[in-house]
Amino acid sequence: MKELQKIQQKAGVELDAAGNPLSFGNDEEALTAAREGVALCDRSHWGLLQISGEDRLRYLHNQSTNDFNRLQPGQGCDTVFVTSTGRTLDLATAYVTEDAVLVLVSPNRRQQLFEWLDRFIFPFDKVELVDLEAKYAVFSLIGSKSDSLLQQLAIEAIIGRSQYDHQLVNIDDVQLRIAVGSGLGIPGYTLIVSATDAPTVWSKLMAIGAVPMGDRLWEQLRIQQGRPFPEQELTEDYNPLEAGLWHAISFDKGCYIGQETIARLNTYKGIKQRLWGVELSEPIAPGTSVTVDDSKVGILTSCTNTSRGAFGLAYIRTKAGGAGLEVRVDKAIGKLVAVPFLRHEYYQ
Repeated sequence: MKELQKIQQKAGVELDAAGNPLSFGNDEEALTAAREGVALCDRSHWGLLQISGEDRLRYLHNQSTNDFNRLQPGQGCDTVFVTSTGRTLDLATAYVTEDAVLVLVSPNRRQQLFEWLDRFIFPFDKVELVDLEAKYAVFSLIGSKSDSLLQQLAIEAIIGRSQYDHQLVNIDDVQLRIAVGSGLGIPGYTLIVSATDAPTVWSKLMAIGAVPMGDRLWEQLRIQQGRPFPEQELTEDYNPLEAGLWHAISFDKGCYIGQETIARLNTYKGIKQRLWGVELSEPIAPGTSVTVDDSKVGILTSCTNTSRGAFGLAYIRTKAGGAGLEVRVDKAIGKLVAVPFLRHEYYQ
C-alpha cells in the first residue's frame, strides 16, 4: 500500500489525519467526472471481512437482514447488521464467491463488526472469520462512462449484469474482482485487488481516463445520494426501515438477530420517522433540530456544500410529511426531497 500512496502523492493527494486520500486538489473536475465520465475513488480504508467455511451462508443469513441462502457464487447484496432490538450497526455489501463471502463494511465499523461477528461463532459452527485489513485495496469507479472504461480494458462480460454481481477479471496480467455498483446511487463498479497489485491497477485506470477522487468528495456525493453512514444516520437510535434501507431487508427469510423487531415495525406500521434529503438555504451543523411552525419534527444528521447550495440528510417524523415539506433548520430554510440511494416503502 505504500507504493500506492507514492503514486497518489505524485498526483497531488491531500491526506487526512489517518493517512487516507482526502482530496487530489481537483474536486470540481472529479465531481464532473462522477456525473459525466468516470471518477476513481480509493476506498481501501473501508473494512473488508472474509467469512469462509461450510456454514458461511447460513451464518450470515442469521446475522443480518438480507437473504443469503438464495445467493449463488458471483452474486451479492447489501445487508444491514442490527442489534437484537433492530437498531442499526452498519450497512454492508457482501460478495459470495465459490469458497467464501467478502463483506465490505464502513471504515468506522470494521473493528466493531469483526468483534460482533466473532462473538456469534460457536464451537460447532463451520465458520472462519478473517479481517483482510491491508491485504486488499478497494477502488470504486463512479460515473456514467464506467462501462466505456471497462470496454477499453476488454472487460465486457460484467457490463449489464445485475447490481452486486461480480467476477474475476484481468488488468495488465493482474487478477482482481470487479462487482457491479459504485457504493452510491450512481452507475459504476467496485474493484477488490491485492495490495501488492493495487499500484498497477490504479495507474492503469488513471492512464485510460479515470479521474482520481478523494474522500471529501465521496462524503459530498454520499450525502447527495442519500447513503446513510454510521455515527450519523446509522446509529442505535434508528432502525433500517427508518433509514430507507428496504432494499437490504428480506421479509421472507427466517429468524435473524433483530428480526422480530423489524417484522413488527413493518406489520404494525410502526415507522415513526424516515430519512430524507433536505435542500438548505445555508449550511447547518448536524445535530440541529428540524422544525415546522416552531414544532420539532426531526433532526439533521449530515450536511455538505454543493454547487447548488447546502444539502443535508435528516430524520423526519412520518406524520409531519415527506418530499416537498418545507422546514426550518435553525436559521436555514429547507425543503425535503427524495434521494436516489434510499427507498421508502409504506409497508408490505
